[in-house]
Amino acid sequence: MRVLVTGAYGLIGAACLARLHRDGHELIAAGRTIAAPRRRAPYARWIEADYRRLTLAGDWLPLLEGIDAVVNCVGVLQDGARDDVRRVQVEATTALFAASERAGVRRVIHISAIGASRLAPTAFARSKAEAEDDLTGRRLEWVILRPGLVLAPVVYGGTAMLRGLAGLPLVTPLIEPDARVQIVSVEDVAETVALCLAPNAKSDLKWDLAHPQVLTLTSVVGRLRDWLGLPPRRTWRIPHAMGAAVAAVADVLGYLGWRSPARSTALRQLAAGVVGEPAPWIAATGIAPKSFEDILARQPSGVAERWFARLFWLKPLSIAGLALFWLVSGMIALGPGKTAALGHLAAAGVPAAWTKPLLIAGAFFDYILGLLLLVRMTARLALQLMLVATVVYLAAGTWLSPQLWVDPLGPFLKVIPLLLATVFTLAILDER
Repeated sequence: MRVLVTGAYGLIGAACLARLHRDGHELIAAGRTIAAPRRRAPYARWIEADYRRLTLAGDWLPLLEGIDAVVNCVGVLQDGARDDVRRVQVEATTALFAASERAGVRRVIHISAIGASRLAPTAFARSKAEAEDDLTGRRLEWVILRPGLVLAPVVYGGTAMLRGLAGLPLVTPLIEPDARVQIVSVEDVAETVALCLAPNAKSDLKWDLAHPQVLTLTSVVGRLRDWLGLPPRRTWRIPHAMGAAVAAVADVLGYLGWRSPARSTALRQLAAGVVGEPAPWIAATGIAPKSFEDILARQPSGVAERWFARLFWLKPLSIAGLALFWLVSGMIALGPGKTAALGHLAAAGVPAAWTKPLLIAGAFFDYILGLLLLVRMTARLALQLMLVATVVYLAAGTWLSPQLWVDPLGPFLKVIPLLLATVFTLAILDER
């Protein structure tokens, strides 16, 4: 069967792609940016498909030529610089369904979410429900799958934050420690998709995908900590006011392109609970869903998992710290450090007419680098420019003022840790 998988490099999409490849399907994989995913999954034919631009059925028709089935794995949690919930999960998604109907696509499998409802507390869940309603009214063979909290060998978003929380020292802070969740293995989700594409598979179905056991957030994070091999820690319930403040900051960062799992939508979804009715799915497919313990037992942790858990919170701290360093450096150069900076330039032999313009240009360059680092789209470029600027600074300083290498305050020596911090941040910048 010729299958189009959208969101094919995401947590669920990548697992579905790999599982369908084992069944011998001809796979067309769609995503917003496809250079790296194409290298990771060369067995699929990759095409660019940005949901923000595919909001009409006509936009999708060229991508659906010759397609027998569609597996739609695209979803966004909350509005932000790179995301528009309604545009992606309603307009583009229903356009895909309409185009599938017109193009003669036989079957559409849509990955939704447990809790999708027109009355849900978040735009995320309400938009998922709206797309479901549109699909059920189409002349298509449709299947709607609503996973719970999806656990996989790789982590992203909320599951990444869970590991990060499990890796914290001293105490484990939780905003909704008693929140009720049901988990599901990404393997079970992918297996269900494969079954739904089998010959003579039934359609017009809507299933909640989750293990029947209901867990609390506290038990999930605590067990993850055990899995990492770390000693138990006391749980601290974060006050709601503090949690709201954290979510507000995370929401603002979302408009700078940072998809924090601590945004308000995630917290409201968590408070509402991630609990469904998986019995019909289990009875219809015969799948025995893996429990939380089963999933962890099949994926023994190692040093890579412990590194990730410990580095999760260091990443935003290192980004914020470097951005603050460059911004403050620019402020000091034009403020309390202006006289000293001009003196250093003069002592290095810079002509008097050039010292002030050079100082101002350098300070504004520092400002620009600090601001660029705060924006997700330009963060990598900012870090690369920081590396170049630091090396040039050291080279020029060594040429003009080599005595500063043995200065008691170590103005050049202190740059080396900055260089290493920049390399470290660049190395862990990836989100997926």
